Amino acid sequence: MASDQPVTVYPPDESGGRRVRADGAILGLAYSVQDIARLMQEAGLHHWDEMDVVRSPLIEWRGGGPDVWTH
Repeated sequence: MASDQPVTVYPPDESGGRRVRADGAILGLAYSVQDIARLMQEAGLHHWDEMDVVRSPLIEWRGGGPDVWTH
């Protein structure tokens, strides 16, 4: 992965969804930490779970951390 934080989770939109981008590609829209873990698994990180998402220094949280899901 090219940068220190190759995964970006954007601020929640009006519906509470957060865009997830990895290495320049949008992985999808997440509504929970579980959704982000699923997106990471689909991107090839099969062993990732919710705790990996919350603790990983590879994720840059914009507009609030893993506990923020409202606009």
